[in-house]
Amino acid sequence: MKWFRYVMMMVVCLPLMAQAAVVDKTNPYTMMDQVSQKTFARLKSEQGVIQQNPEHLRRVVQQELLPYINTRYAAYKVLGPHLKSTTPQQRNDFVAAFTDYLVASYAQVLTQYTDQDIEIEPPKPIPADRSVISVRVDIVDTKRPPIRLDFTLRKNKKTGEWQGFDMVAEGVSMISTKQSEWNGQLRSQGVDAVTQDLKRLAAKPIRRESENND
Repeated sequence: MKWFRYVMMMVVCLPLMAQAAVVDKTNPYTMMDQVSQKTFARLKSEQGVIQQNPEHLRRVVQQELLPYINTRYAAYKVLGPHLKSTTPQQRNDFVAAFTDYLVASYAQVLTQYTDQDIEIEPPKPIPADRSVISVRVDIVDTKRPPIRLDFTLRKNKKTGEWQGFDMVAEGVSMISTKQSEWNGQLRSQGVDAVTQDLKRLAAKPIRRESENND
């Protein structure tokens, strides 16, 4: 699924990242616009460091992406019906491993970043009782046709802030993909086995794309 890999590369270059102290998280459209601008500026300014040490991208992801992703909610959605058979400790361990896996995955695909542009859906009125919405993002790349992504965000009813938890590309949900990918192992081996696999995957070094093709 080469298209999905490319889309995942674009996802981490996209809106759900930036300095938490200066981004307005009370409006998902504003948040995505502000974050995308800050993130692209950082990626461009730190390319020298990144080329010398791709592991630096882990820090970028941790600082710029994670504040805008509800990783616990996403992890629970991935577990699906298996969640009810886990203990609190198992859930915490899975969330931690899942978070590290996301950091490593996004850091790796960020090595493919060049200079793509983003067009974010204009703001729309959000009903007061609406807690989940999707925001459309079009990726404009001179080397490829535009790609449409729909980011799914969830509102924290206590704080009024929005966080992302899923992305739909070409009709395929990232959460649903991971559910299908790990469902068999969760059913046959249990959550502890999947947690250990996630830790192993997260520990792989971040390498430049040219190195991976050597």
